[in-house]
Amino acid sequence: MTGRDRGEEMGSVRWAFRCGSWTPSRCDWLFAARCIQREEKDRIGQFVFAKDAKSAMAGRLLLRRFVCERMGVPWSEIRLERSPRGKPYLAAPLKVSSHSGLPWSFNLSHQGDYAVLAAEQGLQVGVDIMKNTMPGSTSVPEFFRIMTRQFTAYEWSVIQSAGSEHQQLAAFYRHW
Repeated sequence: MTGRDRGEEMGSVRWAFRCGSWTPSRCDWLFAARCIQREEKDRIGQFVFAKDAKSAMAGRLLLRRFVCERMGVPWSEIRLERSPRGKPYLAAPLKVSSHSGLPWSFNLSHQGDYAVLAAEQGLQVGVDIMKNTMPGSTSVPEFFRIMTRQFTAYEWSVIQSAGSEHQQLAAFYRHW
């Protein structure tokens, strides 16, 4: 876990877990799997690569730790669901302990070596992390074509005026 910042006292949480350095034994993995819901376990089981499954598991455990510690929901009573767009939410908001009474919004992302969680009390929050690397086997122009809908025409003009393809890619990830 990263250190907690002053914002956490105000209802703001930013946690990151470095999955790349987590090497769970079979026993550890089975224990982790018992700590999450069947739907989460099934979803994690669909990942092709073990490192992606490990990152997803770390993210789900991070989220459950947050709900338990910061929202005051007992671990055994946590019931998570996903919105149609895949954003997790607490299915049956129980009476949660909160000094300000404002509802929490939270989101997870995982890629590469990290799983991250962002949460805000009284505000909507989203988080997304991406490795800042050349996209798979596609060219930069092809990658941009696939991602066209992600930015406005003005944002694309700024990204594509950054210089070399490497600089354009760096600008893309900064905007992302």
